[in-house]
Amino acid sequence: MKSEKSLFVKFFGDYPAIRVIDFLLENDVFDYSKRDICRNSGVSWNTLETFWKNLEEAGIVEGTRRVGKAEMYRINSGSAVVKQLSELDKRLVRKSMEKIGAQKAAAYA
Repeated sequence: MKSEKSLFVKFFGDYPAIRVIDFLLENDVFDYSKRDICRNSGVSWNTLETFWKNLEEAGIVEGTRRVGKAEMYRINSGSAVVKQLSELDKRLVRKSMEKIGAQKAAAYA
C-alpha cells in the first residue's frame, strides 16, 4: 500500500471502498483479480467482500475475463458515476497543482 494518501482519498476519507475505487481509477488501463485489488489498495479480502457486490451493482466495477480460476475486474469507465468520480479526481489534482504553483510563485516574488 502507498504511504502517501492520494487527493481522492484525502477528500473522501480513508475508507476501504474509497481506497479500492481510487486504486482502480488510477489504474484504469488494466484489469485485476480481487486478490491484486486487495494487495494494491491495502484492503483485506474479508473487508473487500463486504462491499464488492455494491460496487458491481452500482456499475462502478465490471468483470472483464477469467484467468485460470481468477475473475478479473476493472473500473467501469462507461459508467456515469465513474465518469463523475474521475472528473472530480482530475479537478482535485488540478486545484492542488494550481495551489502549489501559486505558493512557489509567491516564494520567488
